Amino acid sequence: MGTTESPLQSAGGSALRVLTKPWVDRVLAAVAMVPFVRSVYLSVSHHNIHMNIPSVLFVASMLVIIGTTLFRKAPVRVTPNPWFWTLAFVATYWGFLTWRMHNGGRQVAPVLIVNIIAVLGTTIVLWGRFSLGRSIGFVPAQRDIVVHGAYRFVRHPIYTGLFLGLLADCLSHGSPRNFLIDGLCVFWFVIKSLVEETFLKNDPAYAAYLRRVRWHWFPGVI
Repeated sequence: MGTTESPLQSAGGSALRVLTKPWVDRVLAAVAMVPFVRSVYLSVSHHNIHMNIPSVLFVASMLVIIGTTLFRKAPVRVTPNPWFWTLAFVATYWGFLTWRMHNGGRQVAPVLIVNIIAVLGTTIVLWGRFSLGRSIGFVPAQRDIVVHGAYRFVRHPIYTGLFLGLLADCLSHGSPRNFLIDGLCVFWFVIKSLVEETFLKNDPAYAAYLRRVRWHWFPGVI
């Protein structure tokens, strides 16, 4: 005896299929980039005379995020799990949501060390972004399975670079409040990493990739 879909299941399936249409995905990408565009505008307008290294790196990485996301490839499938969507939203926009909660803190490491970590983090983020090409998204979704470039070494190189950037921020503006905010950001992206793997490993190619590349964020460490 066959099974039939309930109206709710049918509607949910139709909505997810709509999300795989290229024009719908492009509209969603444009809307998702609004906070990033605003952040770049504010950074440039506030530092248009004296741009320090962290500010320049921030603007550069934001521009790459905006550009690659707007022209990303439409997904083959998108997660139907509402908790995964919520997690993706919180992790992606955590920095924007908590921006005004940060305080000045104090410098807890030499500027040279902070700048080296910031440059390294941004370099890894950009390497990961360019390795992904057009297979970029915030909500767990299957586009192309990428196994080259930065992804030969760790499963989530963009998050690796993000974590280093957060470390540089903590060393430059050290305070219990800032440590907590940045620590929670790391936590969201750690969980997001595991969620993305859970969703994508149903694809045999990605399952094989997980067996081949063991490290999540830092080679030989974790």
